[in-house]
Amino acid sequence: MLIGLRFGSNDLEKSRAFYDATFATLGVAPSNVPAEYAILLYNLPGGGRFMCGPARDGAPATPANGGTAVLEAPSKDVVSAWHAAGLANGGVSEGEPEPKPQANGAFGAYLRDPDGNKLGVYHGLDLG
Repeated sequence: MLIGLRFGSNDLEKSRAFYDATFATLGVAPSNVPAEYAILLYNLPGGGRFMCGPARDGAPATPANGGTAVLEAPSKDVVSAWHAAGLANGGVSEGEPEPKPQANGAFGAYLRDPDGNKLGVYHGLDLG
């Protein structure tokens, strides 16, 4: 069971705008961590938590090479809304909303956040 996932960020305000907007399309409340704390925290459906903040070692945050966080959406429309919200808030497309052959035709989309971390959102993805 996933307890939590943490991405690095070099600009927490850009990350807050991106994640508040994209997670809102998935029904996730905005991060309510006060701005004076260097972390964002989101409570995901099913009990897991997503965190975003500066690298703990003080070095610049960098995205994982080959790493992708994949989230579930309740519909194709939500996948499309998530993608659009990300593009409008500093994200870069890594795959338009569409059926993905690599996922047996499940409907998905990919974005990179403002720091280059890669995320995917799918409707109908079966990993079993």
